[in-house]
Amino acid sequence: MDYNISASAEKTAKIDLTEKRLKSSLKKKSLLRDLARDYQLYIMLIPTIAFFLIFVYLPFYGVQIAFKDYNLFLGIGKSNWTGLTHFINFFTGPYFWQNLRNTFLISFYGLLFGFPACIIFALSVNELQNKHYKAFVQTASYLPYFVSSVVVASLVINFLSPSYGIVNRILNLFGAESKYFMILPEYFRTIYTVMGIWHSMGFNSIIFLAALSSIDVQLYEAATLDGANKLKQIIHVTLPGIMPTIVVMLILRIGQMLNVGYETIILLYQPATYETADVISTYVYRLGIVGADYGYATAVDLFNSVVTCALVIGANKISNKVSDMGIW
Repeated sequence: MDYNISASAEKTAKIDLTEKRLKSSLKKKSLLRDLARDYQLYIMLIPTIAFFLIFVYLPFYGVQIAFKDYNLFLGIGKSNWTGLTHFINFFTGPYFWQNLRNTFLISFYGLLFGFPACIIFALSVNELQNKHYKAFVQTASYLPYFVSSVVVASLVINFLSPSYGIVNRILNLFGAESKYFMILPEYFRTIYTVMGIWHSMGFNSIIFLAALSSIDVQLYEAATLDGANKLKQIIHVTLPGIMPTIVVMLILRIGQMLNVGYETIILLYQPATYETADVISTYVYRLGIVGADYGYATAVDLFNSVVTCALVIGANKISNKVSDMGIW
């Protein structure tokens, strides 16, 4: 009896092993068949994969600089280890809280005003009936995104110039005195936020316009038959229809809260506005590129990346619990 059970179990195990091998073989054949059929698409992926390998994954080797007293002439491998010294110096330094506060506030203003502006603009463009006018508005709104940050910053500086800037000219017409806005710390965040909205609102609205085009027209027809006006249709049909897109974009935007566009800030700020304009990215630039303190700058940037990753994971978990929607 025991012999029969043992033989039956062994036979079943052999059958399972054969099935696994067969499935594995079928998967390999299916993969090869897909590669042969869609080889052109896979070839198109090569530049993207190479980009991430070269500029994203290979630089991970250099992260160890954050834990070393990096010497440019000795190289990464021969430089002396310092442990967490750079991190401790940053956390206990005079600029930690200032840079962290400025980074969060500038990003928060962009999230609070810039993110809804993209959605509102997309909803407004979607309601336009004249196709030619709609195409003109979309094209005109996309153009600023393709203008160089250097040009945009120059325009802002010229508009706010105390001698010939259009903003001060308007203030003078109403009897107010001219102000040199670019050296006043209290105006920097407002200037940067407004400039960012103008520069990227149109382009960032593209994904919301694409989501709006996927909403079933029959839902609007049913809402109209039920007596819903345009506002109610937006609230009860449009917004729920694009809510998954809004949630995903919001999570990604929250994850970028510490990645403020330092290039534009460098073009706009000056020592007089450091107290409200200096962010973590610009601090890293001054330390690493200008000051050549590569170990300390790498430690600060590594801290920035870790917090960014934590923000993405946290925002995704909260979204999954609250709305059952998330990136993963």
